[in-house]
Amino acid sequence: MRWVFWAGFATFLADQISKYLVVHLLDLKRLGEIDVIPPYLNFRMAWNEGINFGILDVSRWFLIALAIGISTWVLVWVYKEGKTQIAYLSAGILVGGALGNVLDRLLYGAVADFLNMSCCGIENPYAFNVADIAIFAGALGLVIFTGEKKPRDAP
Repeated sequence: MRWVFWAGFATFLADQISKYLVVHLLDLKRLGEIDVIPPYLNFRMAWNEGINFGILDVSRWFLIALAIGISTWVLVWVYKEGKTQIAYLSAGILVGGALGNVLDRLLYGAVADFLNMSCCGIENPYAFNVADIAIFAGALGLVIFTGEKKPRDAP
């Protein structure tokens, strides 16, 4: 389970450091947008008060409780079911990302999103952050690398 802790800790730190650097030191909070490698990578300040892409605007306290509840469930589940380091790593990444967004909701009342990527003539209006990437990657890792292997049927 130490893999869960260290992966979660590293993810949480990477998320919070990236937010501090971009939102505060680069002053994205005031500027609103910074073109980094247009149109592929841009910083666009967005305060996400809802769930995903600002959908379903509900109480921040409900979302904090939900994130902590899901994180707790993932930790208990991976403790019981996880049998590989990659499963523990995936769980840690997911939980670290979730807790990074929880801290944002506690500090700012919303999640600080700033990464915006577009390509091939399609302009993406949405922003996300390192925690969002971690939550997605951790969940995907848990789906792929956990569960029992089912034997193939003999021909």
